[in-house]
Amino acid sequence: MIADCVILAGGFGTRLQSVVADKPKCLAEIQGVPFLYYLCKYLQQFQPERVIFSVGYKMEMVIDYIDLIRHEFTMDFLFAKEHEPLGTGGAIVNAIPFVQTDDFFVMNGDTLFDVNLTEMLTWQKDKMADCTLALKTMMNADRYGLVNLDAQHEIIAFEEKQVGKSGLINGGVYCIYKKGFVSIPFPTKFSFEKDYLEKFLHERSMTGFIQDAYFIDIGIPEDYTKAQTEIPQLFTC
Repeated sequence: MIADCVILAGGFGTRLQSVVADKPKCLAEIQGVPFLYYLCKYLQQFQPERVIFSVGYKMEMVIDYIDLIRHEFTMDFLFAKEHEPLGTGGAIVNAIPFVQTDDFFVMNGDTLFDVNLTEMLTWQKDKMADCTLALKTMMNADRYGLVNLDAQHEIIAFEEKQVGKSGLINGGVYCIYKKGFVSIPFPTKFSFEKDYLEKFLHERSMTGFIQDAYFIDIGIPEDYTKAQTEIPQLFTC
């Protein structure tokens, strides 16, 4: 796979404070192993050359941990440091100077969506898209907004969260065409979801890549507890 990957690993973990109060949420432990380790194991199978960690809150803990495990991986690990919160969009822009590929992936440091990134990159290039979103069909998707597609899998609308709705959710894995993204004069701090995906939906080519694959967001205590048994079954540490 020839595409760099940015991991948003600077979050405070506000919703996890009851169980993980002393570290960034990407370092929340799954049976004694930081979640970020599993995310790196997932990425390793696609052999990216560079993984860029966007770090902010308690960044030294993330940097020290990655330095501890980097010998186990073939990827080059780099760090884009936030010295003040930049929002999800600002964090991506801050990491772009480290990105050397035409298209690059972005994913959240507290979410694991077992997407085939090689296939997703091929899809992005075939569609000549500005941004591809990995989507998953979710029943009872009360916690998530829904994504609506046309017959060609172009995204035509984002729906707000609604109780009792089912459909395609945004799994938090993106493939972005770098040149198109950096051509937009974004502010220093902005939301990738609100100020790029939603704002530029009808000005840029955005497509949905549907995957029926394992998905979990450890950002809330309920799913963090569930991850303790599910994630170790996916990977051997």
